[in-house]
Amino acid sequence: MMKAVLQKAFGAIVKEKNQFLGKHLIAEFWGVTIEEDMRKIEKILIEAARETGSTPLEVVSHKFSPQGFSAMILLAESHIALHYWPEEEYLAVDIFTCGKKSNPQKGLEYLRKQFQPQKIEVQKISRGKLLS
Repeated sequence: MMKAVLQKAFGAIVKEKNQFLGKHLIAEFWGVTIEEDMRKIEKILIEAARETGSTPLEVVSHKFSPQGFSAMILLAESHIALHYWPEEEYLAVDIFTCGKKSNPQKGLEYLRKQFQPQKIEVQKISRGKLLS
């Protein structure tokens, strides 16, 4: 029963061993200077979601005083989040997608082109290991 639900929801073939529901990229962008225009940031998030092949559902953002922001886009396939510390020239990037059609790496490349960090570190995590 559960396999059928997962197959329908995520297009997963759950008969193979070591199958995972999602891919999670956690990226560190250093050496970034970002214009804190939240409308532009939200548009960047929507385009990053499209680049991953995901379906955008809702965008939320908050600009902190005097500087910095957090912004997130909820996807049918999970989420993309950004957290910016301008005083450190640092942007934390979190991209989690589920399903066979989503490719978080494409979204990360789009964000790299938009923000042009001097240094990047990325952790790739497979999430939701199927036990059966």
